[in-house]
Amino acid sequence: MSGIHAAAGAKGSGGPGERTLGRSGVKVSALSFGGAGIGNLYSPVSDDDAALAIGSAWDAGMRYFDTAPHYGLGLSERRLGAALRGRPRDAYTISTKVGRILEPVTGAVTGDDLADGGFAVPAVHRRRWDFSADGVRRSIESSLERLGLDRVDVAFLHDPDEHGEQAFREGYPALERLRSEGVVGAIGAGMNQAEMLTRFVRDTDVDAVLCAGRYTLLDHQALAELLPAASARGASVVIGGVFNSGLLADPKEGARFNYTEAPGELLDRARSLQSLAARHGTTLRAAALAFPFGHPAVASVLVGIHAPGQVADAAEQFAADVPPEFWKEARAKGLLPPEVPVPGEGLPGEATAP
Repeated sequence: MSGIHAAAGAKGSGGPGERTLGRSGVKVSALSFGGAGIGNLYSPVSDDDAALAIGSAWDAGMRYFDTAPHYGLGLSERRLGAALRGRPRDAYTISTKVGRILEPVTGAVTGDDLADGGFAVPAVHRRRWDFSADGVRRSIESSLERLGLDRVDVAFLHDPDEHGEQAFREGYPALERLRSEGVVGAIGAGMNQAEMLTRFVRDTDVDAVLCAGRYTLLDHQALAELLPAASARGASVVIGGVFNSGLLADPKEGARFNYTEAPGELLDRARSLQSLAARHGTTLRAAALAFPFGHPAVASVLVGIHAPGQVADAAEQFAADVPPEFWKEARAKGLLPPEVPVPGEGLPGEATAP
């Protein structure tokens, strides 16, 4: 494969060309396609532009595509399935999610989903939380229909924060059964927190978890327990939200950090990292994409994409060199804690290959 696969290991980004999720046999590309944008997150995207974005990602070497029923009330799944339909099925990996059932709205629809879900689509469905065994199976069946597939490679329990006990008691065992039936290849959970994901890793047989926004240049929460637990259990971690909602992409005044306006202290730290990256001949975005791969449990980084130009930028930044001197000076200046592993170095106390 070209693009991401060729560049990832060759130019010091720290990212692997391809990794397997836990013991599942399901492979993912190091840089992967986050499908919320093609579900019209915050603003409309045309069918043509969504298809072009997916095609550009394929041409750049991305082979892992993440989606969910939540994204555009099923629009992301439909667009992704349509765009990949002509591709060899064994050449790509799709993950989707369970926990929100889409129910048709009866009667005339006059509004959109922006206020409730954040997606610029007609509110023709409503979401209903459901982590029951029947709900999980029903969700997967509906996703397969929208995707036009007979199996999905990865299924994540989606944001079970307020539904943890049902997710552990009913939803997770249902995913185990679907995995044993071959309907899904790997199972796990995806959340914007590290604590419950750690419990999934320790107390269940998940293959992978998707941790959004909690292992970045500015937020190291996942390092305390989640990443060590994943390494110990042989599970993989997929990292989303690597730019923390935009602050690590462009630390300008008013930039967002995890969906709200960034506080001044974080804005200053992001700008210091940006200046440091420039002095070392790289960019803040390149460093943000490379950073998670300092930990061996990390298998892939998801980047939200809705336009072809974003693919080119993500691929270029991911392939860019982030020199060891950048990481060394970031630590020396207190911009990164000493215990945080960085690409090319290995975990503290581990011997590295010569």
